[in-house]
Amino acid sequence: MVEIFLTVEPKKEIIQIDHFEKGCWINISAPTEEELARVQNELMVDPKLLRDSLDDEEKPRIDVDEDQTLVIVDIPYVYEDEQSIKFETIPLGLLVVRDEYFISICSKEAPVLKPFIHKQIRNLYTYKKTRFIFQILFSTAKDYLKYLRHIDKKTEYLEGSLHKSMRNRELFKLLELEKSLVFFTTSLKSNEIVLEKLFRGKYIKMYEEDQELLEDVITENKQAIEMANIYSSILKGMMDAFSSVISNNLNIVMKFLTSVTIVFSIPTIIFSFYGMNVALPFDSHPLSWLYILIGSVLLSLIVVVILNRRQLL
Repeated sequence: MVEIFLTVEPKKEIIQIDHFEKGCWINISAPTEEELARVQNELMVDPKLLRDSLDDEEKPRIDVDEDQTLVIVDIPYVYEDEQSIKFETIPLGLLVVRDEYFISICSKEAPVLKPFIHKQIRNLYTYKKTRFIFQILFSTAKDYLKYLRHIDKKTEYLEGSLHKSMRNRELFKLLELEKSLVFFTTSLKSNEIVLEKLFRGKYIKMYEEDQELLEDVITENKQAIEMANIYSSILKGMMDAFSSVISNNLNIVMKFLTSVTIVFSIPTIIFSFYGMNVALPFDSHPLSWLYILIGSVLLSLIVVVILNRRQLL
């Protein structure tokens, strides 16, 4: 899908148009080959720069080719599967073409761009490309912080569930969250390298009024990295602790079942012994069955007391 937006004077309003115009913002999400060919041919865009961001394995970086500059960053991407919510990261490409067009391109619909499309961002001008890039990067860092807090709340909920459960399902969910935190941490550190390169001002034009915004982006990104590291350490320690608890609970259950088996084996042995077709003590007495039953119960109770004193039952 290709969407084209333009800031028009004098009210500084952003409108959606159907043709390419200087100073416009072109948002490309999950494009078809025809859509890519249209952008490439009409704007004379380097096809490699245009398609690099569509690779899910592409790493954050800055690429300059004559009058075209591509900035790739990882953005958080959240989706639901059959069982739970998944947290991942996907590349987002920000391409400046001859200082005339600004292109954002992603293999999926980028959640971080929705506030821009719905005109929820203040002081947004499609022709101010440097500020536009920094505003997107700032929203990306904010999204990371938001999803990290969501992961923390979900971890607390699963911790409460684990107190009441001995099943592995909650541990598997914690493992998924730990994997998500690894994705987030790796992407945030890669984004930090890109931000440091942008801060030097060698790749895109830096304006004095945008310097403070970029500093805010770097600060938010570092805070997100710290939060991700803290949550990852907490989650790892929690998983180790609960794995030990579940293993210990299993040992307690097995110990109890073994003790119960020993207690019930005593009357079974006695009854089996008196079930033999040979002469045995008291076998001719009319109340022999009662004596045998009482003796078996007494022996079982003695074993229960012994096991209980040794904390085996």
